[in-house]
Amino acid sequence: MLCRHYVISGRVQGVFFRASTRDQAEDIGISGWVRNLSDGRVEVVACGEDQQLDTLEVWLRQGPPMAAVSNVKRDNWAEAPGFSAFTIR
Repeated sequence: MLCRHYVISGRVQGVFFRASTRDQAEDIGISGWVRNLSDGRVEVVACGEDQQLDTLEVWLRQGPPMAAVSNVKRDNWAEAPGFSAFTIR
């Protein structure tokens, strides 16, 4: 299992980004979490198979209909923390 850490910038708070990310992750079968950052960005940790993570990343680069994503920063994590679900923090 692989894990990736994302930080998404743009108009990503107040547009249901976290709830929509959770829904997408659950549909894809990914575990991890999503949260708002105090500077207006959204942070995501996602764990799953490479293809699942690629699918989520494509979605993160667009976001829900009211979002305007300007940047997605991605880091790969060497170790999988072992989350059992995808949650909003």
